[in-house]
Amino acid sequence: MFGVATRGDGARRSDMVGLPSLLSGTPRDASFDPPDAFVPEHLPDPGPFLVDAHVLAGGDHCAFHDVTREVFEERGVYDVTFGYNLARLNRDRRHPDAGYRYAEESAAVLRAEFTPTTPFCPQSRALTTGSFRAWNALRERHGYDLVRVRVAPSHQESAAINDALDALETEFRETGSVPEPEEEAAR
Repeated sequence: MFGVATRGDGARRSDMVGLPSLLSGTPRDASFDPPDAFVPEHLPDPGPFLVDAHVLAGGDHCAFHDVTREVFEERGVYDVTFGYNLARLNRDRRHPDAGYRYAEESAAVLRAEFTPTTPFCPQSRALTTGSFRAWNALRERHGYDLVRVRVAPSHQESAAINDALDALETEFRETGSVPEPEEEAAR
């Protein structure tokens, strides 16, 4: 049957989204977890960037991720492959090992680690840079002075991407403002 896959444990799932229920007449989107649900098996495991910080879970993760959805919407952080706000990737059951995980480094600093859907995701640099800009330009929304961002080491270009994110973070710490893309390109 089209859109149905059988997992190794024999469970079947459908990738078809947004079909109305024949019984209730209401739309059903079985490919996504509810916005207020923390479902660890549908999220990437916290990676090395988060290991020595307090990883957010449960309501704390959901609360920060709800703000993330809002700031990503305002700043246009979209995954063009899937055509949705990048924050939605955390709820997408079709990609259970992809998305953002968060950890508090201190009361003022949050770490965010992005795991892309593939190790060769061509959007990873743009998505993590856009995420950094959104969170740090709109920091009054979440209460952290700084959100540090890195891509998971599973990405083939993680070292180069993380070096660029580190440079962006250093400039932000020195100037107190988020450099605009045009400013970075001029360097």
